Amino acid sequence: MQETKDLVKIFFDPMNKEVTVKRGSVLLNAMRDAGIQIESICGGKGECGKCKVLLVKGEASYSSSKHENFLSKEEISEGNRLACQIRVLTDSEFAVPVESLVANPKILVGTKMSIERLDPASKKYLVLPSSTRDDKPRLIRLEGYSGPTPEVSDEIFNRLFSMEPEQAITATLSRTNTPPEIINIEPNDRTNSNYGLAIDVGTTTIVALLADLTNGQVLGQASTLNRQVTYGETLLTRIAFSRKTKDGLQRLQQAAVQSINDLLEKLALNAGIKNEEITSVSAGGNTVMNHLLAGSDVDYLWFVDANDKVSRHPIIRKAKDIGLHANSEAYVYCLPNVSRFLGGDATGDVIASGMHGSDETSLLVDMGTNGEIILGNKNWLVSCSVASGPAFEGAGVRFGMRGMRGGIEHVRINRESFKAEYSVIGNVLPKGICGSGIIDAAAEMFSVGVLDFRGKIVEGRTPLVRKGRDGLEYVLVPEEKTAVSRDIVITQRDMDYIMDSKGATCGGIMVLMKKFKLSIYDVKNLYLAGAFGAYTNLGNATKLGIFPEFPNAKVHPIGNGSLSGAYKTLLSMTKRDEAKAVALNMLYIDLLVDVMFAETYSDSIYIPGPKELFPSSA
Repeated sequence: MQETKDLVKIFFDPMNKEVTVKRGSVLLNAMRDAGIQIESICGGKGECGKCKVLLVKGEASYSSSKHENFLSKEEISEGNRLACQIRVLTDSEFAVPVESLVANPKILVGTKMSIERLDPASKKYLVLPSSTRDDKPRLIRLEGYSGPTPEVSDEIFNRLFSMEPEQAITATLSRTNTPPEIINIEPNDRTNSNYGLAIDVGTTTIVALLADLTNGQVLGQASTLNRQVTYGETLLTRIAFSRKTKDGLQRLQQAAVQSINDLLEKLALNAGIKNEEITSVSAGGNTVMNHLLAGSDVDYLWFVDANDKVSRHPIIRKAKDIGLHANSEAYVYCLPNVSRFLGGDATGDVIASGMHGSDETSLLVDMGTNGEIILGNKNWLVSCSVASGPAFEGAGVRFGMRGMRGGIEHVRINRESFKAEYSVIGNVLPKGICGSGIIDAAAEMFSVGVLDFRGKIVEGRTPLVRKGRDGLEYVLVPEEKTAVSRDIVITQRDMDYIMDSKGATCGGIMVLMKKFKLSIYDVKNLYLAGAFGAYTNLGNATKLGIFPEFPNAKVHPIGNGSLSGAYKTLLSMTKRDEAKAVALNMLYIDLLVDVMFAETYSDSIYIPGPKELFPSSA
C-alpha cells in the first residue's frame, strides 16, 4: 500500500474535481486520470503549448524549459504553466482556462444516407423445425436461406434444442466471414428486430448512426470527441504513446471503445432497443484508428517502410473481443486500409462518392487530421496523403482550436479599416479560431495587402499589424472583445505553418496529376469530404492556393464520407466487395520518398501557386 506521504491531492477548478496521485506525477497525466479533456495536440511533448493551466496554490517543478517557448515571463510570473511540463510536488490547486479545455465540438455528423440495394451482412431467419440434434454435420435449417452451410458454435447449437420445440425460433446469420456463421438464437419471431451500427472513428471525433437492418432506415445519429485526444492530436503522437507507455495500446483501445459505447448506449436508449439487438457493426477509420479500435499493434506504423506491410483486407473482430456493448457475437468490420496514412476512412469516402464507378476523372480530398487525396475513375485510382490537416483544424496556430463553441469560423476584413468582421460558433465571445476561420483570415489578409504572395505579414499598412514574440502579427480580435482577455492574433509563425500545409496539399494534388499527365481541365468532379468540405469557403481555399482551379469540375461536398461508407458497407455485401476492390487496386504514392513532390511543393509554397493551376490569377 502506498504511504500517504508519497501521495498528493490536486484540485481542478472550475470543474470541481480532485484526484490523488503519486508525488512528482506529471500534471497532464493527473488530468487524464481525472477525466479532464484538455488540449494536448503534441501528446505531452511540450511542442504545442495548448495545455496551459494556472497554478493557484501548491508547488510544482519544471521538467524542462520548453514552456518558455510558449509562455512569456509575465505569464509565468502570474502562475501560468504547461500541464505536460510540470511535476506536482505538494497538494495543489490548478485553474484550467477555457481555451485549454476540449468541449462542445461542432461535429459534422453526416448527410442523408441511402443504399441502392439492401443486402446486410447480418440477417435474421426463422429456424425450420427439420433441424435436429442428430444432424451430422450439425445443421440449423433457416427459412428462406439458400447460401453456404453456416457454422454454429456448441453453445448456440445446444441452446437451440433447449427451447420449446413448438415455439417460433429466430437465428441471426452473419456473412461477415466465410463461411457464414449463426451468431445468435432467440425464441419467438424476431426477424423484424435487427439493427446495425455504422461508425466514423476519427482521430479527433467519433460519429455513429444506428440503422434498421431490415429496411435501411437510420434511427438516430450521435457524435462525441474521441477520448484518445488527450493522448495526442496527431497519429504519430498516438503511435508514440502506444510504443512508449506501459499498457499504452490497451489504454488507447479502451478510450476509443468507451467513446463508441457512450454513443451506442445513447442511440439504443433513444430508439427503444436493447444493445444485444445490434448484430452488425461497420467502422471507417484511418489506418491507425482501425488498428487501435481492433487492439492491433501499431508499432510498425511508426516506420516509413510500413506502407507495404499494411494489409489491404478489412480488419474484423467480434464485439466481445474489443469490449463493444453490442451483441457479444456481433462482428465489427473495419473498412480496408490502403497504406500507413490512407485508411478505411478514405476507402469509405470513395464508396460514398461513387467515383470508382464513373467514366469521368474525379478528385477527392478529405482534409481531416491527416489529408487524403484520391484521383481517378472506374478504371484506375491513385492516392497520396499529406500532413496538412492539423493546420486546417487549428493545430500549430497560436490561437487555433477545433471547430467548437467560441471558435471563429468565418472572417472578412474591411478593405478600408483593415478590421476583421467574423462569426463565432455558438454566437459567443471568441476564444480562438478554427480551421475554416484560419483559411478565411489568411485569404482575406492576402486580399487587403496585409499578407504578401510569400505568406509574409506586411508591416506599415495598418496599426493592426505589430511586432510580437513570434515576429509580426495581425490583431484579429482585440482583447476586450474576446473570452480569453487577450488579443487574438495571427502570427508570422502561424502563417509559416499554414503556408507549409497549403503547399503540401497543393503539391500533393500536383504530383497525382503530373504522374497521369492530367491538367486542371481534365478533372470533371471535385469531391470534398469531411468538415473541411462542409464548412470551408472554397473560394478562399482556392484564392490561398490550397486547391487548384478546376474550371470544368462540378464541386460535390459529400459530408462525412467515412460514415457514409460505413453505412453502405453495413447494409450491403456488394459495397463491401467494392470497398475491397478499391483498397486492393488503388495505387498509393508515398510523398515522403517521391522525388517529384519536392518540386511541386516548392512551386506551391507561394500564393496562390503555379500559373498552370491558377490561370485566372496569372
